[in-house]
Amino acid sequence: MAIPGLTIIGESINDSVPSTKALFDAGDLDGIVALAKSQVEGGAAYIDVNIGSRSPHLMAEVVRRIQETIDKPLSIDTPDPQIARAGLEAYLVDRAGGAKPILNSITVSREEMWKLYEIRPFKPILLATEVLLDGRPQPARTAEKTYEAAKYLVNLARKYCPGIGNDDLIIDPGIVPIASDIEGNLKRLLGAMKLIHEDPDLAGVHMSVGLSNFTVMLPSKRKDGSPVKSALESAFLTRAMPLGLDMIIGSVKRKYELLPEDHPAMQCLEAVLQAEGFDAIMAVRKFYAE
Repeated sequence: MAIPGLTIIGESINDSVPSTKALFDAGDLDGIVALAKSQVEGGAAYIDVNIGSRSPHLMAEVVRRIQETIDKPLSIDTPDPQIARAGLEAYLVDRAGGAKPILNSITVSREEMWKLYEIRPFKPILLATEVLLDGRPQPARTAEKTYEAAKYLVNLARKYCPGIGNDDLIIDPGIVPIASDIEGNLKRLLGAMKLIHEDPDLAGVHMSVGLSNFTVMLPSKRKDGSPVKSALESAFLTRAMPLGLDMIIGSVKRKYELLPEDHPAMQCLEAVLQAEGFDAIMAVRKFYAE
């Protein structure tokens, strides 16, 4: 279900999804194209394309086949520069209504990906989960370090992509499963979003997360039969959208909605934010088990 102001990048064409992997393994590109079409029909504004570690030739063929059927822009999703190159070279802007593709994602350790901008201008997803320390990537473990990583990547974008505007930049501050959040990652994430959102130099940038990652390892239903995953994902959106989150890599089948403060999922999220260590995990368990 659509929330005004929230752009969905359809997540289904990803080799990490078992049913999609089976389609790739079988060479069933008609099935892949059908996935793209169904996500557009479900309201996706972009279609993510992740073929795993398969050949660049396959990425090019998948991009071509999808664009023969749908007119939405694509998100080329790979850490491999050669696969990314193949996808960008195959991408036809005219078939996407003039829209640039997204390239997911660029980190401080993937600087070579910027060279691909010369092939096809794209909207980069800047994965702000690492900072450079003595020239070596280190995890960004605090809100401030995540914000620092975002600023660094934005400056790289401006360096390698002359004239690129904030509207073409998508910052991903990194989301982790709430079911295992003993290190306060939810606090870090929301804190980083606030810092990014309040920085005048970053006005107009987009923020995105892979929302389904938030609820992995959780059951589908609470003890009373009400949903677990869509409720907690909606609670996250309710907290994060006022801080500038306006895009997600997510499912068009999920019922995303903004929740009232007294909703049990909102109370769960607040309990996690107030807890430390293992108590955060117990707050999540209480939500679905009681």
